[in-house]
Amino acid sequence: MKRVGTLRLLSELSNFSGAARLRELLAADATVRVRCSPDGRHLLLLRPPGAPAPQLLVAVRGPGTELERAWPAGQPSPIDAFFLQWPSRPALVLVWESGLAEVWSAGVGPGWRLLQSTELCPSGGARVVAVAAPRGRLVWCEEREAGAKGGVEPPPVAFSHSVCVRTLEPSGEAGTNLGRTHVLLNHCPPFGLLASRKDLFLVPTATTWPGVGHVLLIWRPGKGTVVVAAPCLGLSHSKSLNPGRGDTWDFRTLLRGLPGLLSPRQSLTVHTWAPAPQGLLWLDFSGAVSLVQPHGGTRAVGTLQEAPTGLAGSAALGTFQGTVACALGSTLELLDMGSGQLLERKILSTDRVYLLEPPAPGMEDEKELETRGGLRLLSALGLFRVSLEAPQGLELPSAEGLVFEEACEYYQRRSLRGAQLTPEELRHSSTFRAPQALASILQGHVSPSTLLTTLRAELRDYRGLEQLKAQLVAGDEEEAGWTELAEHEVARLLKTELVGDQLAQLNTIFQALPTAAWGAILRALQLQPDENGRLRSQAPPDVWKKVLGGTAAGKEPPNGILPLFELLCQCLCRLEPQWLPPFVELAQQQGGPGWGAGGPGLPLYRRALAVLGEEGTRPEALELDLLLGSGRPKAVLQAVGQLVQKEQWERALEAGLALSPSSPLLRSEIFKLLLAEFARHRRLDAHLPLLCRLCPPDLAPAELLLLLRTHLSDEAEPPTPFPEPGAETPLTVGLLRALLEQTGTHGRPSGPVLSLYEDILWDPGTPPPTPPRGPMSALQASDHPGLEVWASSGQGLCVTDTS
Repeated sequence: MKRVGTLRLLSELSNFSGAARLRELLAADATVRVRCSPDGRHLLLLRPPGAPAPQLLVAVRGPGTELERAWPAGQPSPIDAFFLQWPSRPALVLVWESGLAEVWSAGVGPGWRLLQSTELCPSGGARVVAVAAPRGRLVWCEEREAGAKGGVEPPPVAFSHSVCVRTLEPSGEAGTNLGRTHVLLNHCPPFGLLASRKDLFLVPTATTWPGVGHVLLIWRPGKGTVVVAAPCLGLSHSKSLNPGRGDTWDFRTLLRGLPGLLSPRQSLTVHTWAPAPQGLLWLDFSGAVSLVQPHGGTRAVGTLQEAPTGLAGSAALGTFQGTVACALGSTLELLDMGSGQLLERKILSTDRVYLLEPPAPGMEDEKELETRGGLRLLSALGLFRVSLEAPQGLELPSAEGLVFEEACEYYQRRSLRGAQLTPEELRHSSTFRAPQALASILQGHVSPSTLLTTLRAELRDYRGLEQLKAQLVAGDEEEAGWTELAEHEVARLLKTELVGDQLAQLNTIFQALPTAAWGAILRALQLQPDENGRLRSQAPPDVWKKVLGGTAAGKEPPNGILPLFELLCQCLCRLEPQWLPPFVELAQQQGGPGWGAGGPGLPLYRRALAVLGEEGTRPEALELDLLLGSGRPKAVLQAVGQLVQKEQWERALEAGLALSPSSPLLRSEIFKLLLAEFARHRRLDAHLPLLCRLCPPDLAPAELLLLLRTHLSDEAEPPTPFPEPGAETPLTVGLLRALLEQTGTHGRPSGPVLSLYEDILWDPGTPPPTPPRGPMSALQASDHPGLEVWASSGQGLCVTDTS
């Protein structure tokens, strides 16, 4: 049965702050850029540089203050602005062509305030041409200066751009945390940047060199890859690109390695690009709508009845419920994504419509839940919602059906327990989400009205989950739907006792949808990196107790089912391996007695190492980081031994210095290990200052020399002043001086000399007084026999007083 599209008015914009200005800008300027906040409550309007004031307007629905800014004529204005997906407060980032970036936030107090201002291109000489803000990152394409060069080769200016990325996360209540700049792509043409919730699309522009105008790139941060695709050729190639591991690609080198993509082709003629949960939608000038999927494959979606007349015409693309919506001028056409069939064509009363992204999962309020599954349209006339009627034969479960189904199961469980159930107990274990049935079970104990008020959120979440399942059965928005369902299920399972079926279900979710499952864990543990690259958490101890719980020592998990801690370590190894050591260190700090971190079970670093595989097959860098971060003496010594074998002297010394305040004994063992290497060869000489700092303060010079003598090789022949050509340079007194001085820095003992070598380390301070210059008497000469000898050998020389 053909589905019918419905268009319903949600708001006439009167409930937005600055409604009059909002309508004025939407009706007056065709080039205004419109964005919606992740929670759906804020609207951002940005006019292009050079437009009359105001250039920026942020309107808020309900209570709140709008943000309106204007820049005087001749002064640069932002080229783009984005809302950030921060759950605690609304925030946005403004980016200028010069590389200036400002982060604004609406805090607890009235109005908006500037959190941070930074330069994306601190070296100067660069110009930002495009910018995007995917989740937790800021990505921009900048043009760098290049000289002219003739010849058949493409001019250098064609590849004088770079694509850079910086992490952007909230920090506390009044700050932001901007990471270091990392270059993703060097020597590339100017790219337009479009971000979906998972991926970043780099698309060619009108100024892209024609030889590569048919190529687009897809960066997938969750998978650590970049996909190079040529839609007109039907080709795509995937390469590794993970900034956490320092990956950087040169665009020209990248294309030279993929010769199939360099076939002569015309540049893509695209009228409008639009990111969607299924990939990247694009509309060409013939009216054909195509979809570039995240893996690089391209398929045709359908053709509009009306084609765009030129670049001047406005167009907007969006998807909902397995349908593509295209607003072209005053026409709205709905196409089925599966068959390309035209479902409906509507004539609108305005020629300028903007399609708004749906609220991010988990950030919508109760009003937004009612509009889930549809698409919102914004114009000067108001905010509308377009949706499709559910097909016949697909009925959403009623509240009565949900109540009856759960009431039967849980009432039986209650009767067998013999203990009285309470709303608090059922809410804590998250095993009951039907408040009407609970009211009937507890009739006479708690009034139904109070109970319904207490558990209203649980019932709303449960019904929303059932609606999502019904949409998945109908085949609508599969990828986004499964992701949201996985996040809901992980959040629910974390409230239960993770044993048996619950733990098995959690393992299944992590295997099928690791990115969505990790996102739910990230919110549950409230993980945030600090400025030192360490993780911190504000989750309560009960949550960490479930995370760190594991099997008893020496026992294998039943049927291959991993405890939650091993699941998280395995997931991090697949998604972001560089965050595994900081996560294990944080878990070691959070663990309590009997949780698996400080109890009789295996240490957490051992559990994490087991996830990496058998010894000898693990990634060496991860294994070293886990051993060094464990804080266990045996593990740290094992790691330092591996660093010594690799001759990574500086890192081995820094590991010892980092542990010196907490474990002097371990510091001493590491010093002895490195001192033995210092005695055997000279490859450690360049790091002698660090070795001196590592020297234990209570080590005496005699003990130091005895340790050195133990590791010095016995020489069969007397030492020579200079070594033979090609032979190892021997240890010299000059090299030992710094170490010997270090052992004597804590003050000379007041008692007798303890070592034969100790006096040479001390400077007496002032030299002895100068002897007098006058004539020396016989008595004085007899007191100093050495002077007599000198005088007799002088053959008549005498000492006179010249004063």
